[in-house]
Parts: sequence; structure tokens; C-alpha cells
Amino acid sequence: MAHELDPRLIERLARFALEEDRAFDDVTTLATVDAGLTGHATFVAREAGVLAGLPVAEACFRLIDDRCRFEPHRTDGEKFGASEPLAVVTGPVRALLQAERVALNFLQRLSGTATLTRAFVDAVAGTQALILDTRKTTPGLRDLEKYAVRCGGGANHRRDLASMAMIKDNHREAIAREGRSLVEAAAAIRQRSPGVAIEIEIDHIAQLEAALEARPEWILLDNMSITDIALAVQQTAGRARLEASGGVRLENVRAIAETGVDAISVGALTHSARALDISLELKF
Repeated sequence: MAHELDPRLIERLARFALEEDRAFDDVTTLATVDAGLTGHATFVAREAGVLAGLPVAEACFRLIDDRCRFEPHRTDGEKFGASEPLAVVTGPVRALLQAERVALNFLQRLSGTATLTRAFVDAVAGTQALILDTRKTTPGLRDLEKYAVRCGGGANHRRDLASMAMIKDNHREAIAREGRSLVEAAAAIRQRSPGVAIEIEIDHIAQLEAALEARPEWILLDNMSITDIALAVQQTAGRARLEASGGVRLENVRAIAETGVDAISVGALTHSARALDISLELKF
């Protein structure tokens, strides 16, 4: 399934976050809460959104105490309303308190990314444009944030520098400095990494034909006007797939999509999404 996460990744990141918080050495909880006390805690949405991060939240409690039982009321990728219960975790109260903050951090931040992504996806509904993320992610959390984008209905751009070749503006400067053309640069990539897709970034319509001569799979139209994006779609005529990027907002994404581009990348999905307001309410 598109939403799935590697269980090993979940455990590694959840454990890292718990250790960062020193949850296993919680001086308050371990001193004041009896080891035999049990209870249940409910994740409650304080605002509407799209859910992402339940498997990671669950792992946080299980790693503290494997007697914790996690019961989701929603699944990742689903919309929810304000005041809705999202999941219930039952077990030793010590574990519930020790894992609370880290579990909420994951759930709030990832749901925020999924919710923002869904807003962009909904804004371009009916067009052919995919909403893509970028590599502008929180160091160490890239796979989780890209997972949240998928939960929101978006698609993932290249995960890393090895999974796809992208000749960006600074590469172009270096290539030109060495007296080589984009055609030669693309050929060098294909020789070194056969089968790897190539994308070439341009920031002016006058650069389009030179980029097309290199026969890339994708061309990135960076910070270009809607008029020039539409012109690029017309001139390209299907010879490469086109991605628009730069200055994309909810207010203008529909207009960009209606030019006929294949994809629109939005860095804000992962670098500027607001954490959703979700609480954990403890009961006995």
C-alpha cells in the first residue's frame, strides 16, 4: 500500500525520539506513579484534519512497555473532525505518561503535513497535476514526512540524491564553466547511472529548447510565471514531463495546474506545515 512504512524505520525513529526525551528515565513519573496503576488515554482532535503517524505513535508506547495496547479509531490518510477520538491506548499509566509527548509530537507534526497536502491536492482536483513534495525535510525525519505527504494524497518526488538525477541551476553553472552542454551532461549521467531518470531545471522559457535537446524525463520550471508555464507546456508538446516549482501557494496552485503541467512541487508541505492540535486525555 502507498501509505505503508517499514516497521524497522518506525521502531528506530520512535526509539531515537524516546531516548532524546529521556523517556525511560522520567524522573517525575517514575517517582510519583505506582508501577501497578493502569488506565487508558485517548488521542482527541482539537481541530479537523487528515491523520498521519498512528504507527509511530503506537510504537512509542510499545517501546516503553510492551503491555500497552493501541486501538486506532481512524486510519492514516483519513479525514477527521474536531473533537473526534483518533485512537485509544491502554496500559500502565507510567508508560502512558512517559511516551505521551513523543507520541503527540509525531502525530501532530505528521498530521499537519498530511492536512496541508490534502488542501493542495483538493485545490487542483480535476486537473492532471500531481502535488509533489521536495527534499526540504527535517533532517532524520524525511521518510516519515514523505509518508505523511502520501497520507494527504500527494506524491513523493525523489527521496534522495541517488534516486534521480536533477541538473539544477548551480549544476548548469558548473557544466557551462567546464565548456560542456546539457546534452553531454545528460549523456554522462546515463553512462554512469543507467536507468536513472533525469530532470533539468530551467528558470526562463528561453532555456527550454536546450533542456529538451538533452532528452530528460522531466523538466523543472522554477519560479516561472503562469504565462510562461503555459507556453512551456505548449512548446514541450509531450517531449518531457513538466514540473512547476517555486512560489506555489494555495491561492495560485489551481491556476498553475490549469496550464497543463504534469506536477507541482511544494516545499511548504514538509518545511512549513503547522502541527495540528491533538491532545491525549488520560482516564482511569
